[in-house]
Amino acid sequence: MLVVGITGGIGSGKSAVTDYLETLGITVVDADKVARVVVEPGTSGLAAITEHFGMDVLLANGGLDRAALRKIVFDNHNERIVLEEITHPRIRNEIIRQLSEASSPYVVLSSPLLLESGQNTLADYVVVVDVPEEVQLKRTMARDDNSEALVKQIMAAQLDRQTRLSRADASIMNDTSLEELYERVEALHEDLLLKATTSD
Repeated sequence: MLVVGITGGIGSGKSAVTDYLETLGITVVDADKVARVVVEPGTSGLAAITEHFGMDVLLANGGLDRAALRKIVFDNHNERIVLEEITHPRIRNEIIRQLSEASSPYVVLSSPLLLESGQNTLADYVVVVDVPEEVQLKRTMARDDNSEALVKQIMAAQLDRQTRLSRADASIMNDTSLEELYERVEALHEDLLLKATTSD
């Protein structure tokens, strides 16, 4: 089965693209959701995180305090590497499991860090949802109520726009309306259906 990796920087509209593909009957494996599943209470992932980072990264209900952990890893590059060493193999294994269970004509792997994390090696075809950086910054600040400094820090931790585009097989621009985006997604979907039938 054709595995299509879809990625884009924060605020690019990647979720709008993958949500629409789901309405067209395509299975979407969301790496962000998988990342939450592998650190739920009772998992080996959460146990490894608390062993290294301490109990201060837990909420009162025993769940992961993402805000506390995010602050630690954004302030310290080495701690971010440790977190990735704990979570990335677990995320990859769960993604592989979910991809193998898909039954749609092709399957989408949606990941904000598809290229940075090496998850692109699980995909046959990579699509980048592209947006100008100034639009990306404004959208993310409005959506997440974050400061400009924090959004720029998050953007800096991701691949820059040109590098992301250079490593993609295709891109879809999301700089206008939702209606225009959906038209572009439909065109992409038709192209991917064709690729899926010729890749068997």
